[in-house]
Amino acid sequence: MKFEELNINTKLIDKTREQGFEELTTIQEKCLPEILSGKDVVGQAETGSGKTVAFCLPILNNITRGNGIQVLVLTPTRELCVQVMDVFKEFGKQLKIKTISVYGGVSISNQIKNLRNADIVCGTPGRILDHLRRRTIDFRPVNFLVLDEMDKMFDMGFIKDVEKIISYVPKKRQTLMFSATIYSDVHRIMKRHLQNPLIVKTRSQVDTTKLKQVYYEIYQQNSKFSLLVHLLKNSTPGLAIVFCGTRRESDIVAKNLKSQGVNASAIHGGMSQHSRMTSLDEIKNQKIDVLVATDVAARGLDIKNVTHVYNYDVPPTAKEYIHRIGRTARAGENGDAVTLLTERDHDNFRRVQGDDDLNMEKADLPDFKKVTFFRQSTTDKRSSRRASQRFSQRSSQRPSQRHYYHTSR
Repeated sequence: MKFEELNINTKLIDKTREQGFEELTTIQEKCLPEILSGKDVVGQAETGSGKTVAFCLPILNNITRGNGIQVLVLTPTRELCVQVMDVFKEFGKQLKIKTISVYGGVSISNQIKNLRNADIVCGTPGRILDHLRRRTIDFRPVNFLVLDEMDKMFDMGFIKDVEKIISYVPKKRQTLMFSATIYSDVHRIMKRHLQNPLIVKTRSQVDTTKLKQVYYEIYQQNSKFSLLVHLLKNSTPGLAIVFCGTRRESDIVAKNLKSQGVNASAIHGGMSQHSRMTSLDEIKNQKIDVLVATDVAARGLDIKNVTHVYNYDVPPTAKEYIHRIGRTARAGENGDAVTLLTERDHDNFRRVQGDDDLNMEKADLPDFKKVTFFRQSTTDKRSSRRASQRFSQRSSQRPSQRHYYHTSR
């Protein structure tokens, strides 16, 4: 189905042409006409399937500039919030529709000012609740509620906040919910807050015929980073995402990659919003080759042209593994998902392997050069210096030490 066949504002059709869109994706073809007709819709689809456009176009077609906040889109992460806002802004430009984003980690005063004239608000639960407490946001005019990445809302513990926010939104509204997986908790929210919803399911955008999944059995923990450097430099022609289990590990791995001449940047929830968006923009604009991330980047971020996903730390569940590898093998392109397996990863790896739909093959270890890996981050060094200074004031018995290890040990 072509966008020209839709019964929507011609300015929106013109924008789809400008963006290079011709044929509707599966989720768009199934959802868009139903949303236009006023139905509540639940869509099961992965990031990159075109779901944002699936709800953006009919919403923009059915609202009018200057009637207060008519649309509330709730997202689990700041990055997804900005991403959704950008789509609404781009398509709503010619209609003079004002879309703003509302999330934590930045000044609330500018948001308060922008809310006065907003038509569409894309926000994260915590900051939306801040505005409700301050009475700086009015949801009485809302007639569209979008719950994006609903399963991730549960995973991140936001569901109570989401339910509280929904209580401030008029019951007479159209509700749209999107989720990569629809399990019992998601069903419960669906039954509680949607009216006779149409449930649309599409296949994952990850083409398993084009996705190669391998794992390397590494017998020395200290060799993991050396193997990663080798693979990034010799077997990774395009963009790569390296997933780590913690924020600290992400920072340390990114810093060590830079020291080995790999153009890398970290992204995780402990960074400032400016730093997170900078890292995201760098990989989207191909200013860096490697994004080192916690699972915050596994969901909701549509990063194109990723050829390789590396599991530096194995995730605890198959669901999280699938979300990670879903960053590659998109839009008909080939992709590789590589897991670096050491002894401490075995328990998690067994749980991931329990999914019969996953087809991971063991790969032979290549010959690779051992490189130095510094375990201490910049933050740790500052903390060590402060601790050393305090200790020196009490006793000058010994100096502080710089902690590192060499992967050849």
